[in-house]
Amino acid sequence: MNHTFKSPDFYKIDDLLSEEHKLIRDSTRDWVSKSVSPIIEEYAQKAEFPTHLIKELAGIGAFGPYIPEKYGGAGLDQISYGIMMQELERGDSGVRSTASVQSSLVMYPIWKFGSEEQKQKFLPKLATGEIVGCFGLTEPDHGSNPGGMITNFKSDGDDIILNGSKMWISNSPFADVAVVWAKDENKRIHGLIVEKGMKGFTSPETHNKWSLRASATGELIFDNVRVPKKNIFPGKSGLGAPLMCLDSARYGISWGAIGVAMDCYDTALKYSLERIQFGKPIAAKQLQQKKLAEMLTEITKAQLLSLRLGQLKNYDKATSAQISLAKRNNVDMTANIAREARQILGGMGITGDFSIMRHMMNLESVITYEGTHDIHLLILGNEITGHNAF
Repeated sequence: MNHTFKSPDFYKIDDLLSEEHKLIRDSTRDWVSKSVSPIIEEYAQKAEFPTHLIKELAGIGAFGPYIPEKYGGAGLDQISYGIMMQELERGDSGVRSTASVQSSLVMYPIWKFGSEEQKQKFLPKLATGEIVGCFGLTEPDHGSNPGGMITNFKSDGDDIILNGSKMWISNSPFADVAVVWAKDENKRIHGLIVEKGMKGFTSPETHNKWSLRASATGELIFDNVRVPKKNIFPGKSGLGAPLMCLDSARYGISWGAIGVAMDCYDTALKYSLERIQFGKPIAAKQLQQKKLAEMLTEITKAQLLSLRLGQLKNYDKATSAQISLAKRNNVDMTANIAREARQILGGMGITGDFSIMRHMMNLESVITYEGTHDIHLLILGNEITGHNAF
């Protein structure tokens, strides 16, 4: 079978992209085809993250592409970031997750809320992949309700003493730094940087996953960890700060999901043209054409949605509710496409010879993390009616 990826662009969306956008898209796509696609199935089967890709991800500019150049980023716009996430997730959601976390959940808060000293110390090393970060918000008993968190710290001279735990943390097993959200003695939420090697800080790995198997997931455990007060973000406190980070990540996911949909559609289309049953390609059958036509329609709608959202983000005009709509719609769209594409492949669709089943399992995590499918519905409902249904 011909495995060379061909991107669907039914509404000539390329005409709306700059030459720089297309260059970034093509170079990221080439890297995924060369470095991710040939190995990712093996790593997913082993339930192991390909850590050698970290330096390569840094090399293609996937860590903090919109961070200013003076801090080691590329100073690109939000559409460039989205396009990169699209191409990375075509390879695997776990690879995109690693770039998302490093960019939107670690570098972004340091850039937006950090002191100049924190920016200079951490951002350039995060951009080059010399150090890797993770983001600690969700807890064993506080997922969709992060404001109920119990991780806390108490002041002790020039330091704070941090206690608590975080769960479902991408990159945590090998992270050098963790951006952690915790409550002070007045129950106010603050962000702070916890560094590997601080006594009482551990990050055990979560095993036995059926989803994001080629991604490292773990916990963060803080047992009387002494953290210097200079590691606390001075720029913003309260739940709004981590939610701003989540907005950035959710925006990236809205693009990333399109990458998965494109891959599933492309795989299903090629297979349907080559698979002969009853003397002709199954692509000649009405039911298969219906599936493919609906896939292309949904991909095209999602492309326009994310592109417009990127334009709004470039002007700093995108609202949280607009981002929720795109994340929710595009991930749901992709999950449906993956399921339909798997059916077109029949029995072959469940094997590791094709990416579809791996994508399907990964999407179960993507539907849940960064705000569940239902939570985004309620965010939108609150925006529409003015009534909070949480």
